[in-house]
Amino acid sequence: MHDEAMRTAVPIVSVKPVVLAAPERGTDLLVRVSAPVSGHDLPVIVFSHGYGWSLDGYGPLADYWAAHGFVVIQPTHLDSRTLGIPAEDPRTPLIWRIRVADLTHVLDRLDRLLDAVPGLAERVDPSRIAVAGHSWGAQSASMLLGARVLDSAGEPGEDLSDPRVGAGVLLALTGHGGTDLSPFAAEHFPFMSPSFADMRTPALVVAGDHDQSHLSLRGPDWFTDAYFASPGDKSLLTLFGAEHSLGGIVGHQVAETTDESPERVSIIQRLSSGYLHRTLGKDESGWREAGKALAHSMNPLGSLVSK
Repeated sequence: MHDEAMRTAVPIVSVKPVVLAAPERGTDLLVRVSAPVSGHDLPVIVFSHGYGWSLDGYGPLADYWAAHGFVVIQPTHLDSRTLGIPAEDPRTPLIWRIRVADLTHVLDRLDRLLDAVPGLAERVDPSRIAVAGHSWGAQSASMLLGARVLDSAGEPGEDLSDPRVGAGVLLALTGHGGTDLSPFAAEHFPFMSPSFADMRTPALVVAGDHDQSHLSLRGPDWFTDAYFASPGDKSLLTLFGAEHSLGGIVGHQVAETTDESPERVSIIQRLSSGYLHRTLGKDESGWREAGKALAHSMNPLGSLVSK
């Protein structure tokens, strides 16, 4: 599986930081843009990092996607350790909402970001856009797909979905709130009460069956809620033995990865790339072949279902 993927990869170019003025958030938005050096009609992936990370994280995904035909846009959110914003900052309670605005701002200024790489703009198909994210980043990305945050009365809040987005990849996305939350999460993270009832945009949900979160009173199945509770075209990849870092998608040999597994990362790379190429209307073969390889493995590392 790994050798085949390497044979189809092409060299990539990456530019950072591209600075987008964002006076309303108090700190300009720093963005990384990665792309293959060849190819045309390239689709775009806007990636939202997990808590504390930045545009420098998630190389195993960003580099793979770029090498296999995507332009990858990685903004740095306000919770990044690289920015050092203190907990008492007045923006802190609103970072979940600012994160979503960051992704929308990237879409609004896509032309400016593409211009940062000479010759890239004319090689991109701006009608084919996906969002992806890990952990808190998956929560941020899900909002552009139609997920909404429930208020204290259980009513859906603002609809932040974006019609420019045609697909998503949601990695270790937290599940339902309410009584499923731990007391700590319920007290400190009121935005962790999602409704997936309107998340109609196609998405691949990726969960680890050993991902036990201190934010929930439930087991690892909590991370599959988005698949079961949302309508429309969805797929669920469950990785056996995977914890929250899903084998190490945040980076190679990163200290916080508790379940280092290049094999799991390879599965995510191939299936996510194949899913987005298929769903954005370019090529179905990668998705089909990656799914067959997973299903027919002598020692399968995961399971894949779709609806």
